[in-house]
Order: sequence, then C-alpha cells, then structure tokens
Amino acid sequence: MKHFAAAIACFLLAACGGETGVSPSKQNSGPETSATSPADEAKAQDGAQSQEASAALDEIAEAFVKLSLAIGVHDPAFVDAYHGPKEWADAATGEARPIEDVAADAQALLIKVSRANADAPSLRGAMLEKLIRASSARIQIAQGQFFPFDEEIQLLYDAVAPEYNVDEFNAALVEIDALLPGDAPLYERVDVFRNSLAIADDKLAPVFNAAIAECRKRTLAHYDLPENERFRVEYVTDKPWGGYNWYQGDHESLIQVNTDFPIIIDRAVDLGCHEGYPGHHTWNVMIERDFLNKNGWIEYSVYPLFSPLSVTAEGSANYGIELAFPGDEKITFERDVLFPLAGLNPKDAEKLDRLNKARRKLSHSRNYIARAYLDGDIDREEAVRMSMTFGLQSRERAEQGLRFIDTYRGYVINYNLGRDLVEGYVNRKVVGGADPWEAFRTLLTTPLAASDIKAAP
Repeated sequence: MKHFAAAIACFLLAACGGETGVSPSKQNSGPETSATSPADEAKAQDGAQSQEASAALDEIAEAFVKLSLAIGVHDPAFVDAYHGPKEWADAATGEARPIEDVAADAQALLIKVSRANADAPSLRGAMLEKLIRASSARIQIAQGQFFPFDEEIQLLYDAVAPEYNVDEFNAALVEIDALLPGDAPLYERVDVFRNSLAIADDKLAPVFNAAIAECRKRTLAHYDLPENERFRVEYVTDKPWGGYNWYQGDHESLIQVNTDFPIIIDRAVDLGCHEGYPGHHTWNVMIERDFLNKNGWIEYSVYPLFSPLSVTAEGSANYGIELAFPGDEKITFERDVLFPLAGLNPKDAEKLDRLNKARRKLSHSRNYIARAYLDGDIDREEAVRMSMTFGLQSRERAEQGLRFIDTYRGYVINYNLGRDLVEGYVNRKVVGGADPWEAFRTLLTTPLAASDIKAAP
C-alpha cells in the first residue's frame, strides 16, 4: 500500500504541479509544438509499465464497460452516457442476465483490478479500481442493500461529506432576511423576488442562446476544442432536475432545460456554463478526445453516473461558472445583456447578485437534509419543510428537490462538495503560479477521484 501511495503521489507532483503544468492551446493562437497535455503525461507514466501490465488494464477496462452496461439493464439511471461498440450494448440488453450474476461479476472484477494495481500501480489503474468498487456498491443498492449516507458517498464517489453546523445556515438566513425584509416567511419573500425576474416563455430561446454563446466564447479563448463539437437545446417538463446534459458521443451534447417552474434570469448563465462551457459538454469532449480516442482507454466510453467521475463532472461544472465569469463579470453580463433581452429591469441585478452570494452559504444544507432523510432520521415532510427553510424554496420546488434525492440519493454532494474540491485544487495551483484555466484543464484531463483532488498539492 505504501508503494502504491508513493507512486500516485509522485505522479501527482509531476502531472498536476502549478509550474510543471502545461499551458493550454488558445483559440486562434499559433501551434505550440512542445506542449503536451496532462492526458499525454498520464499515458507516458502508464507507458513505463510493462506491456503485460498495460494489456491487463485494457482487459479489465473492457470488462468494466460491459459490467456497467449490464448494471444499466437493472438500474436505468446508472449509465449516463455510452459511446462504445454498439454490439456491447446490444449484448447487455439482449442477455438481461440475473442481477445476482452481475453482482458476482463486479466482485470478481474488483479483486482482479486490485491485484493488477498491487503488481503495477498507475493512476489509470487506481481510477479503474474506484470505478469498479462504485459499480459493485451500486449493484448492491439495486439489490436492496442499504448503506448509510456517509458510507454510500464514500463507496460511490470516493468522497467524505463534512459534518454541518446548523448555526451557520441560520446566520445566512439572517443576512437574507435583512436583504428582503417583510412579514411573510422568508422563503416566500425570496420566491416572490426571484419569480419577478423570471424569463418569459417567448424570451427563453434568445436569452439562453446569448448566455451559452458567451460561455462558449470565454471557454474557447483558453481551450482548443474539436471543430465538430456541438450541442442542441431542448425544453422539457416533468423532471426531477433543472437541467441535464446528455452526452451523445462524437463531441455532441443534448442539453435539456426543465420548464416545470419559472426560469429565473440567473439560470441562463448558470446552465450555459454548467451544462455547456466549460462544464459538462467541455469535460465530455475532452474525455472522449484525450482519454478514449487518443489514449485508447475504453473505460471512458461509458459514464456511470454513480461513480467517482461525477465529483469532477458536477464539481467542475459548478466551479466553471466562476471560472468563466470571475468577480463581478457574471452579474455585469446579466445586467447589460440578458436583463434587456428578457425585458427585465437591470436595476434589480445588484440585489439578485447579493441574494445569490448569501444563498450560496446555504448550498451544503442540501447535503445536511439528504443525509438525515436518507438515513431515516427525518421523514419526507420534515425534509420538505427543511428544504423550504434552508433552500428558500416554495413547497413545490422543495418537493421537486426531494424527488431528486429519492432518485439519485447521495449524488447531491457532487454539486457543492465537488465544487469546493475543484475550487480548492485550482486555488492551490494558482498560488503556485499556474493560470486558473490551465489548472482547471489539468483537472479535467487527469483521472483524479475526490480523494486525489483533495490531496493534490
């Protein structure tokens, strides 16, 4: 174990250090012939292994993809995206193997990858082991196995959620109460103010198009993406989430926006960055281009939703908003461009910004509520009430949030804890002299789980 940890730590110092990182190619800039990507560095490190060890990982990776597809037959939410061989997907659905057999395969594959990593430690192998461990745990959940919240998120996401002090949430509520004074319950006052800044149905498309275009422009100023990268947007209803990126493969995304509730003006940039640039779409494109196509790492042809990959996926998507719009740039763009497009009063932009900064202090309350609810310490009604109080939501929105927790369980930690981990990683690199976009790119193109991100210098 010490040998394995030392190998990983050594690689992290070389591949993720601020001054040793690689500058990203910039849009419309000249070629940088001496540059190598973090994915290239990861491949070079793995290339030092024997051909036998590399072939062993390839075999395990193929088995992992087929295992994921088999789990997806029993757990429809498990496979979020797949762009590998069609015959593998057809075989998984055609066979419909008993869940007990799939669970046994997962355990056997976990033993195999553990032995391979003991013989030849590598960053790729370490992530494969965590992915397979998460798959094994998820299939146990599908069989009816209960894991306490903290154990579940460690097994699935390699993450540890902190304990929370409710007094900190209450302090944020006091701050918001002063910003929006009145006699009605605070969540109602917040709801009324935010709904006054909803985008009219006939303005949704132009506002979202403008927001996504700006997110994309800012991202392409730092990253070269494939010429055929593209996305399309659909507006849907009756979903437990507000937005979703369904990656299609071949550098294409389908971005869906849920219109069950009024869409507030600040959601345009948030969703444009989170689902698109530099969020999910950008990450998926880089993973497909660098890991799958360039390195030949077949395990990245599938994205298991309940896996360590989701910490980077959701954490980077949320932090990507701040990366693309640092400081006051987001509210300035919204005030000067999106508010007029939506026919809203730009004078309300400053109050909305102050409210959102205060509300962010409540983001971890979702973990606090999910932990208590899923562990059976509170019932559904109490979880709804707490979501209304700390989430500053109407009952309808709070109930939608509980639908999400019912469906995806501890996945909620990836949005806030994941964001915090990504922010901490980037900030440490910046202190070391790295450009924030460079550090962010390194994170996106290096196979790091939550514990790796937290430990990286």
